[in-house]
Amino acid sequence: MRLALASLALVLLLLTALGAGERAIAPGLILSALRGDPVVPPDIAFIITELRLPRALLAMLAGAALALAGALAQAAMRNSLAEPGLIGINGGAALAAMVLLVLFPASAAFWLPWAALAGALGMAALIQILSLRFGMRSQRMILIGLALGAVAGGLSAFLSAMGDITAVQRAMLWMAGSLQDSRWEKLHLLLLWLAPLAALALGSARLLDLLGFEDEQVTALGLPSGPLRAAMLALCAALAGAVVAATGPIGFVGLAAPHMARRLVGPLHRHLLPVAALTGAGLLLLADTLGRSLVAPAQIPAGIVSALIGAPFFGWLVWRHRDD
Repeated sequence: MRLALASLALVLLLLTALGAGERAIAPGLILSALRGDPVVPPDIAFIITELRLPRALLAMLAGAALALAGALAQAAMRNSLAEPGLIGINGGAALAAMVLLVLFPASAAFWLPWAALAGALGMAALIQILSLRFGMRSQRMILIGLALGAVAGGLSAFLSAMGDITAVQRAMLWMAGSLQDSRWEKLHLLLLWLAPLAALALGSARLLDLLGFEDEQVTALGLPSGPLRAAMLALCAALAGAVVAATGPIGFVGLAAPHMARRLVGPLHRHLLPVAALTGAGLLLLADTLGRSLVAPAQIPAGIVSALIGAPFFGWLVWRHRDD
């Protein structure tokens, strides 16, 4: 029932996003344009089907993937504050993409998804290696991730200061988490990347439930806790890296969506994961809609809006878990 309500709320938010913007469009015209009704003025049909619809669907797809990545990170690290942006995975993907965008701009169109994926997986592997060296505890892993994310951010800033001004301007817009360059081709490519990863995440629900126990208990059940946590973190990195390649780094969606889903359906991952995906889709769609509507015709990148929304939420979580 709650999954159905969440789906209905997302559909209503999608219709709102299609109608909002510099040029407001009535719901009746939106539905007619989606049906391909020839009586719809050509300019309205173009705005809906070629500009706003692919952008809204890309925001929903990216938000759902970030929510799944956040749920995986929180389960793998047994910490409710874990999230791809906070533990450095997004930073690793962004650094790899920044190197490509600034130093090899001619190759960026083809290699960007691979570079972001490699950067995300490399950062996840580095977190695992350092955590194994210094003791694989969730708090320590998050601190290591924060430190590595800060290093990646510093290197990205260095590249932006030293690179060609034209390439840097394009890269900085991407680094803000912008959905302005949303096209049907990009949506199809991201869907192709994310579909098998999302299927793996949803199929791992029972394993994620078991990872909520201590490592000794997981091992007693016949499961290798260390490799299992590493695999879930790698899957988290793959999801986040694909999104970073398409939209740039966007934070806090992966943190907030799983928490909101737990409030709705509880901690069992077979219920949590689909509701978290719907919640993440709605959060990023809302952030993008606000960003392109509040100060239209100017646009605020969705990554900035999500950070403005998510930072107070993160502060509330830290305060709530101050005694943990």
